[in-house]
Amino acid sequence: MDFYVAAIIQAMCFGPLVIGLFLSMKIFNIPDITTDGSYTLGAVITAVGLANGFPAIVTLLLAMAGGALAGSCTALIHTRLRIHALLAGILVMTALYSVNLVLLGRSNVPLLGYTDLFSGFSVFTRSDHNTLSVLLIILVGLFIVMSYLLRSDFGIAMRATGDSEPMIRAQGVNTSLMKVYGLAIANALVACSGSLMAQFQGFTDINMGIGVVISGLGAVIIGDTAINFLKARTIPVMLICVLLGVVIFQTLLATALGLGVDANLLKLTTSVLVLLIVALPRMGGMLHA
Repeated sequence: MDFYVAAIIQAMCFGPLVIGLFLSMKIFNIPDITTDGSYTLGAVITAVGLANGFPAIVTLLLAMAGGALAGSCTALIHTRLRIHALLAGILVMTALYSVNLVLLGRSNVPLLGYTDLFSGFSVFTRSDHNTLSVLLIILVGLFIVMSYLLRSDFGIAMRATGDSEPMIRAQGVNTSLMKVYGLAIANALVACSGSLMAQFQGFTDINMGIGVVISGLGAVIIGDTAINFLKARTIPVMLICVLLGVVIFQTLLATALGLGVDANLLKLTTSVLVLLIVALPRMGGMLHA
C-alpha cells in the first residue's frame, strides 16, 4: 500500500509539470523540450536555496522564476530569431545542463536535514499524510489560479494564439509576446514540479530531468483522451482531466514495478507505456476501418 501512496505523491509532484505541458503543447501547440532542463533547474535552485538558509517557500518561488526565465529564452529564440520551437527548446535545454551543473557544483546534492515544505507541516502523525496534504493545498491553489488565468481576457488571448494566430494577430494582439508569456508560465510550473520532487525525494541530481517530458506527455495524453471522451470545453474540467491523467499514469508505472519489472528498466517501461497510450486509439480506429 505504501508503494502506491508514494506513486500518488510523485504524481501530485508532477501535477504542475503536466499543467505546464498542457499549456505549451495543447494550448499553444508548441513542442517545448525546454522541460527537461527547467525541471532540473527548479530542483537545482531549491538545493542551492535550502543549502544557503532560504525558507522553503522562497526557494520554490525562486525555482519558478528560474523556470520562467528558461521558458522566456526559448520563446524569444523562437519568435525573434525565427528558429523552430522544437530546436529552440533543444538549444535551451542543452545550455541548461551546464547552467545546472555550475549552480549545483556537483552531480548530486542530498537535501536531508534541511527544513523543506513537507517537514515544516506536521498536522498528522504519518509523514506521507503530511506530504499529501501539502501537495493537495498546492495543487488546489494552482488549479484555482490557472482556471482563472485561462478564462481571463489574457488567457483567452493566449488560447486564441494557439488556435488561430493570424486571426488573433489581426485583432491587435502581439502573438510573439503571448508565446513568451505562455512558455514562461509553462516552464515556471515545470520548475515548480522539479522543486517539489527534489524536496520529496530528499536530493537533487543533475540528470533527474532526463525523460521527464515523456512522463508528462503520457499523462497529458491520458488527460486529453478523457477530455475528448467527456467532450469537455471548460478550462476547469480540462485541468482536472490532466491532473487525473498524471495520477493514472504514475499508478500504471507503480503497478508495472509491483509486477516485478526491473527498476533499471523504468525509463524503458515509461517509453513503452507512452507508446501504447498513443498507439491504442489509432489501432482501434484501424480495426474499425
